[in-house]
Amino acid sequence: MPASDPGPRSCAPQGADPSWLTLDVVFEDEDWPDAARMEALVREAAATLAADPAMHDLAPAGACVALSSDAHVQTLNASFRGKDKPTNVLSFPAPESRAPQALEQLGDVIIARETLEREAAGKGIPLADHLRHLTIHGLLHLLGYDHEDEAEALEMENLETGILSRLGIPDPYSDRDG
Repeated sequence: MPASDPGPRSCAPQGADPSWLTLDVVFEDEDWPDAARMEALVREAAATLAADPAMHDLAPAGACVALSSDAHVQTLNASFRGKDKPTNVLSFPAPESRAPQALEQLGDVIIARETLEREAAGKGIPLADHLRHLTIHGLLHLLGYDHEDEAEALEMENLETGILSRLGIPDPYSDRDG
């Protein structure tokens, strides 16, 4: 994305996934380590989400996961959420289109590398696990899940932890009350 245009944009999916979800993964920051492995982890997380029984009735759709930087995410967070600080993941649902499309676009998920690395190190968890968690979290937002209130948060967290368990990733919310 050009530096003069910091806003989100939908990526055109490349290739067909065997599931209902077609995913495009782009790197907006060249400092991501081992790009091929990071892309594979994002795709693994998305495929595991797509295979979840809660997702079986969904129509074919596409999404973009952008692996970005704290600086870019901070700009987006300030512009679209009024919060002038980086965050780990942002989700931008695609606007509803009136024109017929070959594939419905869900929107964009943008993950900040430096925040991801700090959080993983601070929690003592593998970077790969945290990346897959944030990918799933962001995609669930594109599918309409949220955590604005306790009931919504619990529903979303339960879905996330079920998907993560199929990847062998422990519950990231295990320290929550209740």
